[in-house]
Amino acid sequence: MALDLLITNAAVAGHDRPAPERLDIGVLDGTIVRLEPGIPVEDAATVVDAAGKVAFPGVVDAHQHWGIYNPLSQDTAIESRACAQGGVTTALNYMRTGQYYLNKGGPYRDFFPEVLDASAGRAVVDYAFHLAPMMREHIDEIPRLIEEFGVTSFKIFMFYGGHGLHGRSDDQRSFLMTPEGERYDIAHFEFVMRGIQAARERFPDLAEEISLGLHCETAEIMTAYQKIVEADGSLTGLRAYSASRPPHSEGLAVSIASYLAHETGLPKINLLHLSSAKAVDAALRMAGAFPHIDFRREVTIGHLLADVDTASGIGAKVNPPIRPREDVEALWRHLLAGELDWVVSDHACCRDELKFGEPRDDVFVAKSGFGGAEYLLAGLYSEGTRRGLSTQRMAELTAWNPARRFGLRTKGAIAVGFDADVALLDPEVHWTVRAADSESAQEYTPFEGFELDAVVTDTFVRGHQVLADRKVVGDAVGAYLHRPTGRS
Repeated sequence: MALDLLITNAAVAGHDRPAPERLDIGVLDGTIVRLEPGIPVEDAATVVDAAGKVAFPGVVDAHQHWGIYNPLSQDTAIESRACAQGGVTTALNYMRTGQYYLNKGGPYRDFFPEVLDASAGRAVVDYAFHLAPMMREHIDEIPRLIEEFGVTSFKIFMFYGGHGLHGRSDDQRSFLMTPEGERYDIAHFEFVMRGIQAARERFPDLAEEISLGLHCETAEIMTAYQKIVEADGSLTGLRAYSASRPPHSEGLAVSIASYLAHETGLPKINLLHLSSAKAVDAALRMAGAFPHIDFRREVTIGHLLADVDTASGIGAKVNPPIRPREDVEALWRHLLAGELDWVVSDHACCRDELKFGEPRDDVFVAKSGFGGAEYLLAGLYSEGTRRGLSTQRMAELTAWNPARRFGLRTKGAIAVGFDADVALLDPEVHWTVRAADSESAQEYTPFEGFELDAVVTDTFVRGHQVLADRKVVGDAVGAYLHRPTGRS
C-alpha cells in the first residue's frame, strides 16, 4: 500500500498500551492505515524518523478560549500555532454571547455562523466549540445546535449571575447581554439541564456524547470574601486572589450542580478545572451520592504545575485561582489515584496591555486567564514522570478520555482507522520555559523559568506536519469538527 506519510522508529504511547511500543505509523489520506514495526520506507512519499521519541496521540485540549480577549480570527490563527507547539491537535473552545468574544448578544442562529466564519481557514490545528446557553432562547436552540452545527457540549458559568469575570460586579445583565427580565441564576441552570436532557432523548444515538460542563464557583461567597480580603490588606498577589475565591466556594457550587443534575435527570456532567482539595473532595462525594450521574472531573496543567508562590507573578491570575502548594499536591494525589479524567490548558491569550491594570501589581484589577497550551504535554510528562505517572495514563488524560466524551470518534488514539494526529515528544531534552519562545501573542507566561524534562518536537494533524523540530511549519490545515466526527 502506498502511503502519504510514514513515521518510523516511534515509541508509540496510548490508552491501551501499558508502556510505549516501538512501531511505525503509516498514513494515507489523513488516516492511520498501518501500525506495525518495519514498514518499508519505499512505501511512503514522505518519511519522518522519530528516532526513538515517544509518539503520543495528538492532544485533545478540551478547554480553550480563542477570541475572548483578541479578535477570534486573530486568536484562531496565532494561538493555534501555540497549540501545535504543545502537541495539541484538537482544541475545544468555550464560546458564549455577551461581552468579550464577539461582544454581542442574541440567538445562536445569528451568532454561531459568525463564529464559524471568523475562524474558518485560519487554524493550524482542528477545533470545535462548546456553547453556553446564556438566555431562555438559547435553551430552545440546543437541538438545532446539535443537529445543524454538530455542537454536542455545553457550559454553565455558575458565578456569572452575581460576580464579574475579573472580580465582583453589580451589573451582570449588561455584561452578559441577556434580555430584560431574565436572570442568569440557579433556576436558569436547572432549565439548561432540562433542555440538554431533552435533546439527549431526542437524539438517542448521540446521547452518550451530549454533555454539560460547569465552572463551579459561588458568586455570593466570592463577593463577600473579596471584600474581606481587600479590607484586611495583609494578603497580596495570587495568595490574595485565591483567598478571595476560597476553595469551599468551588465545593458548594459542585454540590449544587450535582444535585441539579440529579433533579433534572441529566447524567453527563463535566466538572471543569477543579483547582483545590475541597473542590475534588466535593466532586467525589457527589459521585458517591449520585452514582447514576456520569461525572467527569477536569484539571488544568496550570493548577498542576504552579502554586501561588512559584507562578511568575499576577499574570497567573485565572478563575478558579492558582492555589497554595497543598492544593497542588492534593490534585496530584487524585490524578495518580485515577480520580481525575483529563488535563487541559484553559488557554486564554491575554496580552500584557490588557492583562495588567493600574496599579500593575494589583491582582484585583488584572484580567483573568492566560495561555498555556504550548506547555500541556511536555509539562504533564515532565512532572508526571517524576511522580510515577505512566505514559498510558498520560495518553488517557490528554487524548482518549476527552475525545470519547466530546464526540471525537476519530481522535484520541494512534490506531488504524483514526485520524493521523500525532505528537512526537523527546524525553531527553531539559529546557527552561521562556515566553519569548512561544508562538502565542501573549508576551508573558506564569511558567516563566520553569524547568521541564521533555519537549514536543513534531506535531501532525491528520497527517499534515504542523510542527517540525520545534518550529511551526506548513499551512493552516485545521478544520472545524462537526461532532460526532466520523468517516464515510
